[in-house]
Amino acid sequence: MSDAQHADHVLSRAPRRPAAVLWDMDGTLVDTEPYWMAAEIALVEQYGGTWSTEHANALVGNDLLVAAHYIREHGGVPLAPEEIVLRLLDGVIDRMQDHVPWRPGARQLLAELRRAGVPCALVTMSWASLARTFLDAVPHGTFSVVVTGDQVTRGKPHPEPYLHAARLLGVEPSEALAVEDSPTGVASATAAGMPVLAVPHVLPVEEAAGRVVHPTLDGVDLAFLSGIFDSR
Repeated sequence: MSDAQHADHVLSRAPRRPAAVLWDMDGTLVDTEPYWMAAEIALVEQYGGTWSTEHANALVGNDLLVAAHYIREHGGVPLAPEEIVLRLLDGVIDRMQDHVPWRPGARQLLAELRRAGVPCALVTMSWASLARTFLDAVPHGTFSVVVTGDQVTRGKPHPEPYLHAARLLGVEPSEALAVEDSPTGVASATAAGMPVLAVPHVLPVEEAAGRVVHPTLDGVDLAFLSGIFDSR
């Protein structure tokens, strides 16, 4: 094949699809961060404390038990970390049952991936009770695998959640693509060896090798994801 023929072949070749797409939930698929903040404020104020946006932002994307320890220390909540998590989950679940706050473009992209037969995993630091509430709002079979924060020993930013999801899907981490919104989540997927589409929401995500930062999922389709995956 001549150089010109090779160039034409490269230009005409469709980008290679990821073997699977692994999704964060809070802040990526659904805008639950205001729900979490409201639950944190209510809990801290119940025990006479005050809660700031800075404190709330420090918890974005983190393992819930890590967040609970932070709330104990900075919010003066004299409860066991597990109890703090359960109280927060109750507040967020109540709001999610009233309204699922989809992020722009998320539902449409999930539907396209389902139609195209691309397996998806939900990889969230929320616990199973909240994940079930979200899953009730999506068509059956949207996610082949669900990994929640109470199913792993080390949460994001550790790679365990994404590595565990890849094992359950039966794919190599490098053959999958992660979609995240926070620096913590991006760090987890990157440490697992996955390319990442970062769609920042509450916190900025810096450009770096191994990730593409894009302002929204609105208009993002499988071809766009494949272009990210294939261009590494």
